[in-house]
Amino acid sequence: MAEAHQAVAFQFTVTPEGVDFRLSREALKHVYLSGINSWKKRLIRIKNGILRGVYPGSPTSWLVVVMATVGSSFCNVDVSLGLVGCIQRCLPQGCGPYQTPQTRALLSMAIFSTGVWVTGIFFFRQTLKLLLSYHGWMFEMHGKTSNLTRIWAMCVRLLSSRHPMLYSFQTSLPKLPVPRVSATIQRYLESVRPLLDDEEYYRMEMLAKEFQNKTAPRLQKYLVLKSWWASNYVSDWWEEYIYLRGRSPLMVNSNYYVMDLVLIKNTDVQAARLGNIIHAMIMYRRKLDREEIKPVMALGIVPMCSYQMERMFNTTRVPGKETDVLQHLSDSRHVAVYHKGRFFKLWLYEGSRLLKPQDLEMQFQRILDDPSPPQPGEEKLAALTAGGRVEWAQARQAFFSSGKNKAALEAIERAAFFVALDEESYRYDPEDEASLSLYGKALLHGNCYNRWFDKSFTLISFKNGQLGLNAEHAWADAPIIGHLWEFVLGTDSFHLGYTETGHCLGKPNPALPPPTRLQWDIPKQCQAVIESSYQVAKALADDVELYCFQFLPFGKGLIKKCRTSPDAFVQIALQLAHFRDRGKFCLTYEASMTRMFREGRTETVRSCTSESTAFVQAMVEKSHAKADLRDLFQKAAKKHQNMYRLAMTGAGIDRHLFCLYLVSKYLGVSSPFLAEVLSEPWRLSTSQIPQSQIRMFDPEQHPNHLGAGGGFGPVADDGYGVSYMIAGENTIFFHISSKFSSSETNAQRFGNHIRQALLDLADLFQVPKTDS
Repeated sequence: MAEAHQAVAFQFTVTPEGVDFRLSREALKHVYLSGINSWKKRLIRIKNGILRGVYPGSPTSWLVVVMATVGSSFCNVDVSLGLVGCIQRCLPQGCGPYQTPQTRALLSMAIFSTGVWVTGIFFFRQTLKLLLSYHGWMFEMHGKTSNLTRIWAMCVRLLSSRHPMLYSFQTSLPKLPVPRVSATIQRYLESVRPLLDDEEYYRMEMLAKEFQNKTAPRLQKYLVLKSWWASNYVSDWWEEYIYLRGRSPLMVNSNYYVMDLVLIKNTDVQAARLGNIIHAMIMYRRKLDREEIKPVMALGIVPMCSYQMERMFNTTRVPGKETDVLQHLSDSRHVAVYHKGRFFKLWLYEGSRLLKPQDLEMQFQRILDDPSPPQPGEEKLAALTAGGRVEWAQARQAFFSSGKNKAALEAIERAAFFVALDEESYRYDPEDEASLSLYGKALLHGNCYNRWFDKSFTLISFKNGQLGLNAEHAWADAPIIGHLWEFVLGTDSFHLGYTETGHCLGKPNPALPPPTRLQWDIPKQCQAVIESSYQVAKALADDVELYCFQFLPFGKGLIKKCRTSPDAFVQIALQLAHFRDRGKFCLTYEASMTRMFREGRTETVRSCTSESTAFVQAMVEKSHAKADLRDLFQKAAKKHQNMYRLAMTGAGIDRHLFCLYLVSKYLGVSSPFLAEVLSEPWRLSTSQIPQSQIRMFDPEQHPNHLGAGGGFGPVADDGYGVSYMIAGENTIFFHISSKFSSSETNAQRFGNHIRQALLDLADLFQVPKTDS
């Protein structure tokens, strides 16, 4: 094995004749190459740190400033207004490098030029930060751009035109602003008005006013103070209290899944698909480490925060009794693999060289062909990551803190990511609608012990070559993993390719040592804990109903003819579908992003508004003219778009109230208003899945290269989780989850209501559509 070779690279024994040294040249070569690769990475990080630190300046611009200063001096023009002379007089006297007047003059001019250059960089950064704080462009009507916005866009382009690296804009992004309490309270009361009767609303209004006048001012001062000190006043608390302190199972409750391309297949060979995909993933990681990935830009000019990408690889969530911890390593040279109840360690490099796809295919085929049985307790070991967090933390401390169990667990937790090789086959068949739901269920929870739910993501490979991801949520949000997935699938389809028989291109190196079996010594007590966690996870998985379907009648293209945003169109359809399904409205969560701010993550859009409920009630009554219904719809859509924009620009409701609640807890202040707000259940939790963050190919030329998005479990026991992806111009994918244990919900029934609601909205605008 590779690690065994390195371990015995240097040996010695003491004999009567003296000390006998034995060296392994091949192993030493691998150690040497590994060290060289490590130093290359360090030097690249140092170089990138310098280039990022001086952006939008550059070493070239520094040289230009120095040459301009020196040139003006030779022309007897003092651009420094005497500062060069002052610097020259302050330089120490005596021998050495300062002994000649010419050297002292040049050094003084270099110091002055550097100061001018640094000042210029600071000025440009602050100017860019000021420009990026302007969000008026978001609230302008499509096609009606003001002169102010045009000038703003020109200035932003001018200041960010030099080729940026991934993190070049981080220090230029504005901080997330803390909204005024009065504005947040007003928007909150407006959001709950359609959900409460007059008496309930009056009670809530009194609680809100009491909070605003008595408790809130003190809490707000602490929050403003934190916003001055921290990079983001929300993100660290959000990560800790919403994710890491959660004690319920990650599976279904927190982790989410992402699907493969569903309308095409590149190969049926499981090992070959993994060879290409994993090679592409490590290529992406290399670009990430070197900051060669371009920042995501809204409208092509407004940079989005990239900090979440830092922990994409080499990251695991370590369980604790009270709170978990995210453990991130700067590098990892292997992946952990699970197949038929066995765990393997597969090296990604040979020395400093990344294994080629054909080599990775050979290594995975070796795992697939390995006939060895699981060790006692090994098969269901990963169920510990699917059960309760406290039980897993206690078992980890008791049974995995020393010996071979510790070494094997470290091999998993220190891996770049986790790979699950399944024996089942799943693929979307448009002729069999249930196939997409079965595929989604396999990705969401598998059999409860063939996914390592603590890793940043698990790459899941089915026997027929179909893939998917199961991602942990604490380290980043779905658009981040989507960015990786788009790159990987595009590279697999358009850059790496396969032979006619479905194998990776090229010949593998058979001399590579095979993957290593991880060794465990799991006692009976631990096996009992594993079984207990498995039973908890199985009960949770069996209770999840998942209904996934492709909506074919129309997509983004025809929705735009209704003169509204596709997201608002779908959200209003969801409100109509939910009312038909449950006969009432409910608090609705839609996730929006706040990545226009430094370290921004998400904000909540409360999609159930007075305008949307008025439209839904008018639709249900069936007594209104189409013109009146269209008018009500446009009002609801306009309201939704405005709320979405407010959320994106830091003027949301829920993150502000969440942070005020935490400050109240730190101060020991009781607030009935905050306690009630934070306990309200989200019975309809929704999220739109982004696509085309990277333009790896032209979707018009390759219309079938579509992923189906992904999904998540229901947030409330008696509620729905709805994820949707508006996949191009002509189709929408939906992923709907609920719980069998709730008599009030049925995912397939709700899916049928969504389908009908979309058709009814299209009919309202007389949008031409095909048969569903």
